[in-house]
Order: sequence, then structure tokens, then C-alpha cells
Amino acid sequence: MTDSTRLLQQHSFVELGARQRARALLDDGSFRELIDPFERLVSPWLAKQGVVPQADDGVVIAKGTIEGKPVVICAIEGGFQGGSMGEVGGAKMAGALELAAEDNRKGIPTAAVLLLETGGVRLQEANLGLAAIADIHAAIVDLRRYQPVIGVVAGSVGCFGGMSIAAALCSYLVVTQEARLGLNGPQVIEQEAGIEEYDSRDRPFIWSLTGGEQRFASGLVDAFVADDISAIQQQVHALLHKGKPEQERSSRYAWFLERLSQVDTAQQIEPAAVRSAYQGDRS
Repeated sequence: MTDSTRLLQQHSFVELGARQRARALLDDGSFRELIDPFERLVSPWLAKQGVVPQADDGVVIAKGTIEGKPVVICAIEGGFQGGSMGEVGGAKMAGALELAAEDNRKGIPTAAVLLLETGGVRLQEANLGLAAIADIHAAIVDLRRYQPVIGVVAGSVGCFGGMSIAAALCSYLVVTQEARLGLNGPQVIEQEAGIEEYDSRDRPFIWSLTGGEQRFASGLVDAFVADDISAIQQQVHALLHKGKPEQERSSRYAWFLERLSQVDTAQQIEPAAVRSAYQGDRS
């Protein structure tokens, strides 16, 4: 039984770890991990603060092919420190994207898939993590000039903070019902604005505003798929085959700012109002 066949029998993409997710998307036998756990490249800061580090710092970098085409996959392990980005993991991700862009300049058409399960910057590494995320942003913008950069947000960890900006910079975004996507996480909003404004324990309310289905209906992501390995594989394949979009979502910032300026912030936002805010001509 091949690796791909074994993974497909599990069906759920969300239940896979970062390394398994990367392997599931690549052509069978093409998975090659870069800076794997045996390199022992761990965060130098976590142990000093009483946190047990992880040998890959929660980021898996894999090269391989999808339908025979070169691809680099950056997969974040949401189970390690909430998928937070620190100095080492962020450098791995930024470096991989930078090398992919360099491959394109050398005539090797390498695309990228980002498996985003992250709360954003790792608080224990603060400015170092923020600097790494900024490098990731720059690398995405560079690479997407040549080949699509596809972001996938699948699990309940979601994608928040500076890494939600990375998601917004992707050429395409794929989400599931379980996914969440937003700049600030629910607990941060509750802490700053109060429970009356945003109850972080009200899961139906949270998913109704930042969940995958809502983000798709609002036009902020490109595909809404079931939590199924085959479905996500097929969607990623379709977007890679589609190539670069005619216009990057992030280039339409003026349109989004104009729509947001019309939102009444004196009232608690409702899901229907969120969808309405993003309806209309997006040219």
C-alpha cells in the first residue's frame, strides 16, 4: 500500500499532522523534507522560558511535485504552541519561499502551498517572530509574481494575527467548514473589547463571523471544501492548474477599505451584515 493510499483511507485532512498533510498533497514518492527534525534546529528561546521546544519548531518544509510540477509545501503544526510562528519556524518558511522564487528566476517553475494552522506570532519570541512573519509576507509577494501561492486553512486552530495577513497575500485561499480566518483571535478581541462585544466561548457566533463558510460567502477566500483529503487534493490541483489569478486579492485594497468604511461600528456586527459588506462590484 502506498503512502498516498494509506492517507486517503483516513479521509479527514484536519486530523492529519502537518507532515502527513504535506505528504498527502504531494505526488506519491516525491515528498522530501528540508531541515527535518533530525537537524535539531530548535528555538533557542523556549527552553529559557520553561517551554519544551520541538525539533522542527512546528514548521514542516517539503519539496516534491503535484501532478509532476515542482512545489514547495510549508505546513504549520497547529498542535505545537498553537501553531505560533517563532524565529526558527518563520525563517524556515520564509527561506523556502525565497528559494522557490529563485528557482523560478532560474527557469524552474516552482509553486507553493501553505498549510496554515496558526495563531500568529509566538508571544515568547515577540519581535523575532514578527520579523520572521514580515519576511514571509515579502517572500509570498515575490513568489506569486511567477507561480500561484495557495493557502489552505483546514482545522479549528484557524489562521490569525500576522499569518492571516500572509493568508490574504496568497494567490488563492482554500478553507473548510472547521476553518477560521481573522486578524485578531476571539480571546484577544474579548480581552480588548469585552465579553459583551465578543464572547470567545460562543463557538456558533465565532464561526458565523470568521468560519470558513462565512469567509467563502463573503468572497474573502476562493474555495470552500469538505474536510476530506481527496477534496482538498482536487481543489489544490485545480488552482495550480489555473495558474496565477488575473488580479491578486490584496491589490483590491481600495475597494475593501471603501466597503469597510460603510460598516456601522456602533452596533455589534451580524453575519448577514458581514456578507452584505463584501457584496458588489469588486473590479
